[in-house]
Amino acid sequence: MKRKVDYIFFITVLTLLQGFSQNDSITRLDEVIISDIKIKKFSEGYKVQNLSDSVIKRNDISLTSLLRYNSTIYFRENGIGGISSASFRGTSASQTAVIWNGININSQLNGQTDFNTVSTNNYDDIAIRSGGGSVQYGSGAIGGSVHLNNEFKFSNHFSNNFRISYGSFNTSKANYKVRYGNKKIYTDVGVDYINSDNDFKYLGTEFRNQNGAFQNINLNGSLGVFLSDKNLIKIYHNTFLGKRNFSGILSGTSISPSNDSYRDINSRSLITWKYFDKSYTSKLSIAHLHEMYRFFDNKDSDEYDFGKSNNLITKYEFLYRLNRDIQLNAIADYSFIQGEGTNFGGSQDRNIFSGVLLYKHSLGKKFNYGASLRQEITNNYDSPLLFALDAKFTPSKYYTVKINGSRNYRIPTYNDLYWVGPGGLGNPDLIPETSLQGELGQEIRFKNASLSLTAYYINSKDLIKWIPVSGTVWSPVNIDEVESYGVEIGLDYEKEWKNQAITWNNNYAYTISEDKERNKQLIYVPFHKVTSSMSYRYGCLSAFYQLLYNGPVFITTDNTREIDGYDVSNVGLVYTYLKTDTQEFAVNFRANNIYNRNYQNVGFRPMPNRNYQIQLTFKF
Repeated sequence: MKRKVDYIFFITVLTLLQGFSQNDSITRLDEVIISDIKIKKFSEGYKVQNLSDSVIKRNDISLTSLLRYNSTIYFRENGIGGISSASFRGTSASQTAVIWNGININSQLNGQTDFNTVSTNNYDDIAIRSGGGSVQYGSGAIGGSVHLNNEFKFSNHFSNNFRISYGSFNTSKANYKVRYGNKKIYTDVGVDYINSDNDFKYLGTEFRNQNGAFQNINLNGSLGVFLSDKNLIKIYHNTFLGKRNFSGILSGTSISPSNDSYRDINSRSLITWKYFDKSYTSKLSIAHLHEMYRFFDNKDSDEYDFGKSNNLITKYEFLYRLNRDIQLNAIADYSFIQGEGTNFGGSQDRNIFSGVLLYKHSLGKKFNYGASLRQEITNNYDSPLLFALDAKFTPSKYYTVKINGSRNYRIPTYNDLYWVGPGGLGNPDLIPETSLQGELGQEIRFKNASLSLTAYYINSKDLIKWIPVSGTVWSPVNIDEVESYGVEIGLDYEKEWKNQAITWNNNYAYTISEDKERNKQLIYVPFHKVTSSMSYRYGCLSAFYQLLYNGPVFITTDNTREIDGYDVSNVGLVYTYLKTDTQEFAVNFRANNIYNRNYQNVGFRPMPNRNYQIQLTFKF
C-alpha cells in the first residue's frame, strides 16, 4: 500500500510540474501563504489563540510542553517522553483534533494524537481553535482543534538555524533547519533529535524512574513552486521515529518493575495544487498518512504486538467570491483507510466520502456571520448531518462579541470496532458520538492589553465507553450522555519602549464535565487550570517565568479517588550575543520545576523533580 501511495505522489508531482509553463511575470504573490486558510476566513465567530514565535521559542520542542503552559488544555502524560493525550474543555483525547496543514491527523487506530510525537520546531504557525469544528475538520473536533501550519515565504532569502542543548537526566537535543526562497520557489528542511535517560528521582522515595529512556527523531520538509502567476504547487512531508521504554508504576512505597518498550513510526505527505483567479480559488490536495507501532512486552525479546494504518486522502476545495462581502467554499473529500494489527482480526478497510459547504457574509466592517454543513457517506456506519453557525460583531475597535453553535461527531476507531485480544472485544455495531455545543465570547482591547471572556456548553450523546461484559473481558458500547460547560478567561499585556519590552500572558479555565447517568465529574478533568507566563527583555538580555496550576482531578469514575492539585514554575534566561537580520548567536539557560514540586498528572506516574537545561542557538 505504501509503495503504491508513494508512486501516486511521484506521478502527480511530475504531471503537475510538466503541465504548466513558467511565467516570469508573477503578479499575484503573498509573501507568506498560510496553508489552512479556513481557520482565518471561516472561524471568525470562534475563539482562536495564535501562539507567537517568541512563545514557541521559550518552550521545549515538545508540543505537550508548549500547550500545557500556554493554553487551557489539560494533558495526561505518562511521564516525560511517554504517551501524551489532551483533554479540551472536559472532552476526551479522541475528541480533540490535530490539524496538519489542513489535514486531520488523529490516529485511525486509537482516534487521538500523541502530542509528544510533534515537534514545535517544525512549524511556523501554531493555533488553538476552541469549540466544535467537525464540519470543517471531520471526526474528533468536538472540544476543539490544534492547528500546525507551515508558512511559505516567497522572497529572496537563505538562512540556517542550529540549536543544541544538554540538560538533566543526560538529556541531549539538537535541531537544524535550513530555508531558501526567491520570488518563485520556497523550500525548507529540518531535523529534530532528542535522547534522554529520563532517570529522574521520585521525590519522597528511594526510587528512580527506571526503564524510562526515550529517543526521538523528527524530520520535516516543505517545497513551494509558482508554476505561473496563477498556479502554485506546495509539497509537505513529516516523519517521526520514536523509541520509548515505559517505566513502572509507583504505588505507595513500592514500584512495579517494567521492561516494556514501544517503537512507532508516523509519516505524512501532502501535495497541493492551487489555482488563483479574481473571483475564485481552486485547490486540489492529495495526502498520505502512515502510522505503525510495535509494542514489546519484553524489550530484550524479538516478540511484539503491532498495529498500522494507511490513509490516502483526496480533497478538492473551491472558494468562490460572489462579491467583496460574500464567500462560498465547497469541499469534496475522499479517504481510503486500511488498518491491520495483531489484535484487529486481520486487515480492515474504510471508505469515507464527505461533502462540505461553507458560507461567509460580511455586513460592513462591524458584523459578519457564517454557516456550514457537512455530510459523510461511509461503508462502516451512518454519519449524521453536521452544521455550524457563527457570528462576529465589533461595535468599536475596543470591543468584540463572538458567538457560535454546532453539531459535531466522532467516528469509532479501529480499536473500538475491531479489537480482538486479551481483555477486550471490539463492537462493529457502534455508531458515531454526536454533540451539540454553543459558545459566547467577548474581547476587550486596550492600548497595551486585551481581556477575553468565553462561556461554552457541550451536550454529548452516544459516547463510546468500554464496559465489562463477562469476567475480565471488556467491550465498547454507546451509552453515556455527558454535559460539559465552563468559563475561560484570557488576559494579555504587552509593552515595548526604547530597548526594553515586557509581555504577560494569562489563561484561566473553569470546567465542569459530568457523566449524566452518575452525576459525577469525568476522570482527568480539572475544575480549575491556570497558566501565567511573563517575559522581560532589556537589550540583549531577556528572562521569563512560567506558572502552571492544575486543580485536583478524579481518577475513578465514582469520584472516590483523586490526584492532588499542583503548581509548577519554570524560569529561563537568554543572552543574545549577536543578532541581525541574517545572524544570531544566543545562550539559553532554563530551570524547570524550580520549587521541586512532587506532582503527577496521571495516577501513580510521578513527574520530574527540579531539572536544568542549557541551549546554544546559531543563525547564519
